[in-house]
Amino acid sequence: MSQRGRLLEVLRVFLRLGLTSFGGPIAHLGYFRAELVERRRWIADEAFADLLALCQFLPGPASSQMVFALGLGRAGLLGGLVAFTAFALPSAVALFLFALGAGALSGPLSSGALHGLKLVAVAIVAQAVSGMAKALCPDRQRATVAGLAALLVLGGFSSLRQLAAIALGGLAGLIFCRASGPRPAQPPLAPLISKELGALCLAVFALLLLALPALLRLWPAPRLELFDAFYRSGALVFGGGHVVLPLLRGAVVARGWVGDDAFLAGYGAAQAVPGPLFTFAAYLGAVARPAPGIAGAAIALLGIFLPGLLVLTGALPYWDRLRSKEAAQAALRGINAAVVGLLAAALYDPVFSTAVRGRADFALALGCFVLLTAWRAPPLAVVIAGALAGVGLALSGQ
Repeated sequence: MSQRGRLLEVLRVFLRLGLTSFGGPIAHLGYFRAELVERRRWIADEAFADLLALCQFLPGPASSQMVFALGLGRAGLLGGLVAFTAFALPSAVALFLFALGAGALSGPLSSGALHGLKLVAVAIVAQAVSGMAKALCPDRQRATVAGLAALLVLGGFSSLRQLAAIALGGLAGLIFCRASGPRPAQPPLAPLISKELGALCLAVFALLLLALPALLRLWPAPRLELFDAFYRSGALVFGGGHVVLPLLRGAVVARGWVGDDAFLAGYGAAQAVPGPLFTFAAYLGAVARPAPGIAGAAIALLGIFLPGLLVLTGALPYWDRLRSKEAAQAALRGINAAVVGLLAAALYDPVFSTAVRGRADFALALGCFVLLTAWRAPPLAVVIAGALAGVGLALSGQ
């Protein structure tokens, strides 16, 4: 396939994912795996888990970083940018329109469809956990690592617990998983990213983080202050998703740029749209005092996503070299098993615990799981069916 053909393919695939990936960052990983590992076979399970482990370690939105890396591996650096833009743009546009007062979810039909989508997310994550466990936890040692990682994070799915689980999984892999034998050679995750480009991206990431506050003292421009606030939020959050909300609240509410009621209204709207939660920044930028409107939305989006993409691009070439070493491969076996445990814990809380409210909900989630695993139904068809079933449950009073 030509480079143009690959770019168009990346655009189609990730635009569809951006329009249909409901359920938050954990569910997104299930959608990505179903589409790109199982259906299209762009990447092997081991490489997918390696990418996920790296994105969990780095600051920024993990699911959006995964999108960028998957597009990059398929069609180069431009492919990564196309994939990221296609995935994030639908929810960013929806939240910008909501900021203008053009969209809000209300009534039984809308709430029923949204609840049905949450139940589809339960099935999607369960499918991902099942498939990844089969591929990445084939022995007692790694199954034990996965179980212990799940127990560690079940007390609270915080970024610190995630990092601790992954680090302990790597240590357990070094000690207990060497007998599994060397892993087959894997193609590079980022073949076109050189160490020099990686070092440049890491330098730009650090320079912006350190220099922006000093620049603001010399030139206190409102738009630059807005960019700095969102860049700092994106650069200092680990785990992504809902973990960024306290940072965003401190960045915009504490400064008086956005009121508490408006902040919570935008957060509610962010739950109702597909795609990454970080596009909540489009809403906040559009209503924030320093630069309201489309300019503020664009500045906020650039600020919150840029640090994660810079640090990921910087780390990828070094991660490629590290994961090929024998000791690193043993550690990765443990890390990948820990990642399965993290997803299993997230399947219970928040995915299952917030979506399944009774027997009818469980039946719908189970039906979607059977469609995905036994009937191999396309995820898009299951999403549509789940939304319609959710409306039916709402109308029946379930």
